[in-house]
Amino acid sequence: MVSNIKLLLAEDESALGQIIKESLETRDFEVILCDNGEKAFEKYKSETPEILVLDVMMPKKDGFTLAKEIRAIDDTIPIIFLTAKSQTADVVEGFSIGGNDYLKKPFSMEELIVRIHNLVNRTKVQKTSKILEIGDYMFDFPKQQLQYKSEDSMQLTHREAHLLFHLVKNKNQVLDRSLILNKLWGTDDFFSARSMDVFITKLRKKLNKDENIQIINVRGFGYKLTV
Repeated sequence: MVSNIKLLLAEDESALGQIIKESLETRDFEVILCDNGEKAFEKYKSETPEILVLDVMMPKKDGFTLAKEIRAIDDTIPIIFLTAKSQTADVVEGFSIGGNDYLKKPFSMEELIVRIHNLVNRTKVQKTSKILEIGDYMFDFPKQQLQYKSEDSMQLTHREAHLLFHLVKNKNQVLDRSLILNKLWGTDDFFSARSMDVFITKLRKKLNKDENIQIINVRGFGYKLTV
């Protein structure tokens, strides 16, 4: 099994949070514990955990809201929800907003650990398959690197890498402008649209060594990557 997994735990019940944290740490996990959703979101951005374990009912920002905000900028990190609720509607909502698994309280630590390992291992396998070919470029999405032939790799920003990934996965098809703005920027307002235009310009410059690659602006609809 994988060890030394960096995990973000958001749990507002302090006693339960400490029990989970200490139990995981005895099994070689690195645990970042937060007692509300707002703190958890800040720690997610600064600590780059490998997996999230989120209590659904939390003050300031609940687990579902937190997951939605994280999914808007990261569609790969595994998310496990912890909840005292067991209604089907709650389970469905958790999965529909991007949750990968769901544990009802009370639960056994062994079950939580098995589920964490399964999700982290699955995600690592998926990431290794995300090295994509774009004409004469190789795009390593997990590492956020772009390489032209045998030259040194260029490091992309988080948003550049995710925008390019979606363009490549929809190669030769129009990537809906509003859809990608909501997914990566969290809104499709004017200022976000202008920001996206700037990122498209940056990607064009980084891909300009292969004359066959184009990112076409399809006015009123979005962008299309052609090779």
